[in-house]
Amino acid sequence: MTSIFRTYLLPGLVFQSVIIGGGYGTGREIAEFFLSHGALGGLLGFAATAATWAVILALGFEFARIMKAYDYKTFFVALLGPFWRLFEILYVLIALLVLSVLGSAAGRMVAEAFGISTIAGSLGLLLTIGVLAFFGGSVIARVMAWWSLLLFALYAVFFVWVAISFGDAIASTLEVGQVDGGWLLDGVRYAAYNLVAFAAVLFVLPSLKTRREAILSGALAGAISVIPGVLVFVAMLARYPDIQQQAVPVVFLLQTLNVVWLSILFQVVLFGTFVETGVGIIHAINERIAAAMTASGRAFPHWARFVLAIVFLATAIFLAEAIGIIDLIAGGYGILSYAFIAIVVAPLLTIGLFKIAVAKEKQTEEHRVSCNQ
Repeated sequence: MTSIFRTYLLPGLVFQSVIIGGGYGTGREIAEFFLSHGALGGLLGFAATAATWAVILALGFEFARIMKAYDYKTFFVALLGPFWRLFEILYVLIALLVLSVLGSAAGRMVAEAFGISTIAGSLGLLLTIGVLAFFGGSVIARVMAWWSLLLFALYAVFFVWVAISFGDAIASTLEVGQVDGGWLLDGVRYAAYNLVAFAAVLFVLPSLKTRREAILSGALAGAISVIPGVLVFVAMLARYPDIQQQAVPVVFLLQTLNVVWLSILFQVVLFGTFVETGVGIIHAINERIAAAMTASGRAFPHWARFVLAIVFLATAIFLAEAIGIIDLIAGGYGILSYAFIAIVVAPLLTIGLFKIAVAKEKQTEEHRVSCNQ
């Protein structure tokens, strides 16, 4: 990978790769947080999400750089001190929730495509994530980067096809300009719970060497990550408001297009996004355990990465089968988003910003002293 790509684009692509499965790959999350506020209200909500991500990721990347914190334990010990375990508890809860959503969506998608049991799609997802987790960081980073580029290309094709087929319906919905209250809060809440992906992107941040690189990379990550969501949102306006009631709105929209090859290709790539999200979340946990074992003088074997992935995913699949995707998203994401605001967003905007400013002052003073010697 070139230096520019690794520094400015890779963090954003990895962040987007992790959020997409649990964030907007199915369309269910978009219906819950954005479409419920109308066409214009939803777009305003996405603007709030992009701005939140840009600010928090820029601060987070710079904080990770100055603290040399490239796993979530090191990062949150530096940010929260003895209260860092609050993040770990929250991370495990949101990880199980997101993996449950992915398991439910994968099961439904495979069942509708091939007429087989939903558990088959969930098990296929489980095994694929486990295998990628086994190979570790360098392989995961490459897979995420290339799959993200493929995803952007396919989402563009999907958007254009929907726009050509249902452009009048989309235009008429946008012309109404409906804005229902709460779009700002939901935009921030959506951004907040998706910050679970921040822990998964830390392993690619060592390439950031300067404050400018960290801040620009974080701001770009916010912009990169919101683009596919906006494309899916606008496409979903073609079947608004009926599409709001669908468990997997993206699959419903593909079925209305009645283009077999696009439907198959999109669902294959969508399944890959579920894998990306799942492996990103699991890899962050693996890296945290590996760092702890290294500190104690022990090695974390590759087979243990696979086993941990399987245990987490099996638990998540059980939750998915027991609860269902709509209830998981409507209930779990809404509650945990407030916890992320309290434990991640607020501390970064206060403690994190203060420590970044202090580090800058210290570096400036050291530079002044060295110049005077």
